[in-house]
Amino acid sequence: MKRFFPFFVLVTLALLCYAFYQAMYVAPTESTMGDVQRIFYYHLPHAWVAFLLFFTNFLASIWYLVRRSERSDALALASAEVGVVFCTVVLITGPLWARPVWGIWWTWDARLTSTLVLWLIYVSYLVLRRFATGAQTQVLSAALAIFGFVDVPIVYLSIRYFRTQHPQPVIAGGEGSGLDPRMWTAVLWNLAGFLSLALLLIWLRYRLALAENAVEEAHANRALGPEAEMRSGKSDGRAEAEMRVTKPDGRGSAPQSSSAPKVGKPR
Repeated sequence: MKRFFPFFVLVTLALLCYAFYQAMYVAPTESTMGDVQRIFYYHLPHAWVAFLLFFTNFLASIWYLVRRSERSDALALASAEVGVVFCTVVLITGPLWARPVWGIWWTWDARLTSTLVLWLIYVSYLVLRRFATGAQTQVLSAALAIFGFVDVPIVYLSIRYFRTQHPQPVIAGGEGSGLDPRMWTAVLWNLAGFLSLALLLIWLRYRLALAENAVEEAHANRALGPEAEMRSGKSDGRAEAEMRVTKPDGRGSAPQSSSAPKVGKPR
């Protein structure tokens, strides 16, 4: 992967640049909202990528609870961190789009509230991973991640089952839903670009997490090393003493030293 890393970076930059061109210059201007609707080409792909990363965190957390794999735990941490970044972009671009269209920055409808709750859950996950010091931190974090993923389908289905400020779904939203094909092209190019960026960030953070685990393990072994050596030294000393005081026949009388002075007969 190291050999292909520069190539992967170039591909990601190319995708993002071409996606920007598609969103700003190729996609037609929406008839009702005007150019402010172009935020949609960033808002929606970031939401989809965030959902995908939280799903990755969900699977990696389950696998960690089953196998106690350090690699799966590192993947869970990396996907959660990058997922929170993408979800933050969703919460920023949403109000920027809503203000000129709805006339408000925020409203406590089902979609917005459930998205904010999702963000808070995964921020709590990261806070737990950062500041908890107990032996069960990874297990508790995995359990919280599994619980937190329950909110992802709630966010997605909220506009289908609740009355919200959001428009109806553009995918399978019923009669009148859908996008202009040129708009779909811009959406898909941006999705590819930001998905490539997310994979790049996850790979970097995953390697960093494995390195951090290796350093912590090395420090723990170094801290335990002198104590283990002292215990080992005491055991070797007792064994050597027993060998000195034990005859070959197994009876525990001490051998006479050949260098001891001879005692003469009394005159």
